[in-house]
Amino acid sequence: MLPPFQNEPFTDFSKEENRKQMEKALKEVRARFPLEIPVVIAGEKLHTGKTFSSINPSEKSEVVANVHAADEPLAERALDVAWKAFDEWQNVPAEERASVLLRAAQILRRRKAEVTALMVYEVGKNWAEADADVAETIDYLEFYAREALRYAQDQPLTPYPGEYNRYFYIPLGAGVVIPPWNFPLAILTGMTTAAIVSGNTVVLKPASDAAAIGYVLVELMEEAGLPDGVLNYLPGSGSTVGERLVTHPRTRFIAFTGSKAVGIHIYEEAAKVRPGQIWLKRVIAEMGGKDAIIVDSDADLDAAARGIVASAFGYQGQKCSAASRLIVVEDVYDDVVERVKALTEKISIGPAWENHFMGPVINESAMQKILAYMDIGRQEGQLIHGGGRVEELAEQGFYLQPTLIKDVAPEARIAQEEIFGPVLAILKARDFSHALEIANNTEYGLTGAVYSRCRAHIERAKREFHVGNLYINRKCTGALVDVHPFGGFNMSGTDSKAGGRDYLLLFLQGKSVAERLHE
Repeated sequence: MLPPFQNEPFTDFSKEENRKQMEKALKEVRARFPLEIPVVIAGEKLHTGKTFSSINPSEKSEVVANVHAADEPLAERALDVAWKAFDEWQNVPAEERASVLLRAAQILRRRKAEVTALMVYEVGKNWAEADADVAETIDYLEFYAREALRYAQDQPLTPYPGEYNRYFYIPLGAGVVIPPWNFPLAILTGMTTAAIVSGNTVVLKPASDAAAIGYVLVELMEEAGLPDGVLNYLPGSGSTVGERLVTHPRTRFIAFTGSKAVGIHIYEEAAKVRPGQIWLKRVIAEMGGKDAIIVDSDADLDAAARGIVASAFGYQGQKCSAASRLIVVEDVYDDVVERVKALTEKISIGPAWENHFMGPVINESAMQKILAYMDIGRQEGQLIHGGGRVEELAEQGFYLQPTLIKDVAPEARIAQEEIFGPVLAILKARDFSHALEIANNTEYGLTGAVYSRCRAHIERAKREFHVGNLYINRKCTGALVDVHPFGGFNMSGTDSKAGGRDYLLLFLQGKSVAERLHE
């Protein structure tokens, strides 16, 4: 009997033994660079000869891994293998499938410092952000294992005389998982293992900027006893490998987390029924946000300022849940702006392995896009902090200043478009009603937060603030598995609540069986 699910605790790096363990892991992991990451199909590790490099954004001259790239023929092969593996995997009892995830969780606990260190280097997360990512990965493994057991039970039905009736869930088949680089192990593992533990098989195409971390899941599942072919690993180009997998008539489902533009494209392509296709593909998509924090006139302004800065600039603002709009009621506008600016000025910036609050953004392309938005912001509001690169680190990596732009209009581009970087647009509201109106004035609906002591305003926000994850008097980032099921509305995606109790249902289909009894 499994004990009830509990979230994995975060590592306390203020303790000397934890700090020393992390420093040791950072040194040992770096000594192994560059890693070599293969394509994996049916358990076979393939070195294609065509490689791309995953680099350290904190030290852009350093190659973390050389990654072997798949091509379209390998994508075809991987999907064929996944369907062959499905023939047996779909019939493996839920208890056995769940046990694979539970063993993987135990293995990851043993490797926690090592994997955290690899994440620090490959995607530029500081120690706490990387450690939280690994802890969330463990949570997904533990929680979805328990959920698989729950869904495996017969579902309740109304009895009917003379019949024996059952309603139960069966898996969909072989599908594709396309994760992002910003939560390179947690989101990748959550989507992949939700599908696998439900009885499906997966072709996993990782984000190119995080292919070494993605390969960790392959190692975990292999050591945990997952049969060959159930999980196939295909690093490669999204425009070739990803496109072929999305459009293939034998792809049964697609689980995606990433940008709105790519998500819309996947949704459109998946909707087309191609020759030989005998189903409507199921799409699970999470596509980002333009998340707002509202500060009411009676809020605890110090607490609000701390939550705003953590939400806007944690992991360089590279979270779909990050605060990119601050909406303040005019009575306290100047006071809040002053407090947020004072905290932002204290932010330390530097290499992720040195554990600064802010490290680099992920790559050159992202940096240039964010710099362009900073320039747009100068035209759309008043720049009061940041606005460019960290010049003393410009030769080393992709470092940007935390940027505050106040007096921004609700329709401004920096108040409407997802920037995915350390840029916070600050908007003034006449009153709380106006603040809610501004908050809902985007095409997204992922996360939001309200700082207020007014019970009527809090209850109104719960009803009217149209986001999938709303937080009251706390930051709008940091969702925990089975505590804050995560997913949003509108152009934030299909509201697939990752880490929630209906998530596995997205990878299952119901079957009703009625048997007439002999009299």
